Amino acid sequence: MSDTPWWHTPPPRPDTALAARARRRLDTLIKPPGSLGRLEALAATLAAQQGRPEPRVERVHISVFAADHGVCAEAISSVPQAVTAGMVRRFSAGDAAIAVLARQLGAGLEVINLGTLEPLPALPAVVDARLARGTANMRTGPAMGCETVTAALEEGRRAFWRAGDCDLFIGGEMGIGNTTAAAALGGALLGLGSELAGPGTGLDAAGVERKRAVIDQALHRHGPHLASPLEALRRVGGLEIAGLTGAFIAAAQARTPVLVDGFIATVAALTAVRLNPGVRDWLHFGHHSAEPGHTRLLQALAAEGLLDLGMRLGEGTGAAAAVPLLRMACALYREMATFQEAGFT
Repeated sequence: MSDTPWWHTPPPRPDTALAARARRRLDTLIKPPGSLGRLEALAATLAAQQGRPEPRVERVHISVFAADHGVCAEAISSVPQAVTAGMVRRFSAGDAAIAVLARQLGAGLEVINLGTLEPLPALPAVVDARLARGTANMRTGPAMGCETVTAALEEGRRAFWRAGDCDLFIGGEMGIGNTTAAAALGGALLGLGSELAGPGTGLDAAGVERKRAVIDQALHRHGPHLASPLEALRRVGGLEIAGLTGAFIAAAQARTPVLVDGFIATVAALTAVRLNPGVRDWLHFGHHSAEPGHTRLLQALAAEGLLDLGMRLGEGTGAAAAVPLLRMACALYREMATFQEAGFT
């Protein structure tokens, strides 16, 4: 048996022959070539990813990973950590934003508790996979142990497997303090220090500067170890970010397109690509977050968000809001008449 960790196994490549076939069909539809812009590219890319002559985005699954962060001890959030567990309850009750959007889309929704500070009772649609009472404080030591970070990656893979045979996978997150962890991890991977830090849940200018100082101190402490993406994830990341990373890799390995959400999910996507470069072929990006650091992350991934609505909630909401665009792209591709069918010469 190979000693290579599962997250390093390269995913298959999208079917380039199907992509070319899709582009040829798009050029025969009753419209000027390319006049539907990115909707045409979406249809062709989805056909290549799904390995289908006619792409579809009917079966959508959303996995939301939740965990707390020890770095909250550094006063980097305007919101108490108890909100993480409280939001898991609201996801389960069905009245949080992502739950509402999932119903509108007819999408499956599962919440995976990887590490809330507060233990939670059994809740509908919540998987108890609690690995720790949140991460440790990255400023004073590694956020996670070696076994914990690999366990969180594995829980992400299991979450994707539970999604079943879906046409599209979305990963969301919830965790007070996770914009700090994401900014630190993204900064480590891109060599940007604390440049990605932003207001998160609503910090003022002084709060953002405090957050940057904490991130700089953490990156300085762990600096010699941050060249490895897995070690960077372990030292300054979060349990839910690791879960997302594992889920994105597993989806790519299973030929399933991924619609990436905002700032934190994009850091997880970047981590997944650094661990396994072939994952990039399977990623779409739902929106351009209002969190300032998201622009640099998208640039690093040569990506562009489908929407720009000033959203920065997380949970998977920005990606969920973009699903109708993918569905419209597929419907146009399947249902529009060709010039020949319309009797045009």
